[in-house]
Amino acid sequence: MESLEKKKVDLEKKFQKILQSPEGFGFFVAIHDFIECIESNRAFSSGLSHRTKINRELNIEVKYGFLLQIYQGLEDVSAKNTDDLGHERYATIRDLEKIRNREFSDHNHFWKKRQVFKKMAGEVYERLTANSR
Repeated sequence: MESLEKKKVDLEKKFQKILQSPEGFGFFVAIHDFIECIESNRAFSSGLSHRTKINRELNIEVKYGFLLQIYQGLEDVSAKNTDDLGHERYATIRDLEKIRNREFSDHNHFWKKRQVFKKMAGEVYERLTANSR
């Protein structure tokens, strides 16, 4: 079993990858990997609970939800699922596929908000590191 310290180091690496990623599809893959690291560790994901007053005040649950949307979108893109995923997930898949195909446009929700996503990831990371001190 991995130690918590090793998981913290891994989370730090994933976050740094977000900060260092050039604008493009790799940035969204870095967010995916960051969220995957959080989701795979109960100690991290429970640190983002809406039950904590500071998390509610900082609106962490909503910010994390947007990052989860990117994570789920990349999972959906690679799964090639034939089930009905719903309008929002199909729109996410479409926008992420356009970014992967280098079709950049400010009409693309995810492309337009990439700096906001970077900021949200920073706020989520800050909350996680504050919880683990």
